[in-house]
Amino acid sequence: MSTDALPLFLRALGLFTMLREHEAAITRAETDNWGYRRFLRHLAETEANTRLARRVERLLKESGLPANETLAALDPAKFSPQPRRLLPTLRSGEFVRRGDSLCAFGLPGTGKSAFVCALCRDLVEQHQLKVLFQPAFKLVTRLLVAKRDLQLPAALTKLNRFDVIVVDDISYITQTVEENDVLFAFFAERYERQKSVIVTSNLVYSQWGQIFKNSMTAAAIIDRLIHHGTQLEFEGESFRARAAKERKRQA
Repeated sequence: MSTDALPLFLRALGLFTMLREHEAAITRAETDNWGYRRFLRHLAETEANTRLARRVERLLKESGLPANETLAALDPAKFSPQPRRLLPTLRSGEFVRRGDSLCAFGLPGTGKSAFVCALCRDLVEQHQLKVLFQPAFKLVTRLLVAKRDLQLPAALTKLNRFDVIVVDDISYITQTVEENDVLFAFFAERYERQKSVIVTSNLVYSQWGQIFKNSMTAAAIIDRLIHHGTQLEFEGESFRARAAKERKRQA
């Protein structure tokens, strides 16, 4: 095979990073006296790393996760001991692979959403898991529209392609009967399909009667979340309140 034909084969196979890098790799291999194995491994690793980076970029774009919430940006000292202790285990992604749920409870401003979003970004970057971040009101609206259009089962099936869905701030929803129904359908579907859900809430389970006007619906949803689920407790003062006090102290 003529070396001039190599770019044609690489293009035909869709190996575009190898196509771009092969001339420089040949020059380096000749200069550093690489063997064929090292040369091929270098090109293959370059192609694989580029594809991985693009996949992670695409998954993050689809996830809807806030760009500024990362583990590197978190200050562990600000969080309660329990979430800090469990973070290394959660980062393994095993709870998602098992289809377990995760519920984060705490007063407003205690870092629930920041912690969960940073964790989920890490799950995408390290394990290439498919994540969807949805404020609870947006998820409810999405499901209500699907129900109105007689497409609720299809909408739930579409959501099942995500390994984990974050339902953020569920306690801020004022539930109607229809909202209760679609949320129950969502949680029941995720449970039956063994798909993970992460929920953040200002109210603990015993207070969910304030969210779900139908106590039976609340009990059924809680039962599914508790079974094969972990609860994270975020205690202490609001981060924003702490920051305000610190600014006042320094003024």
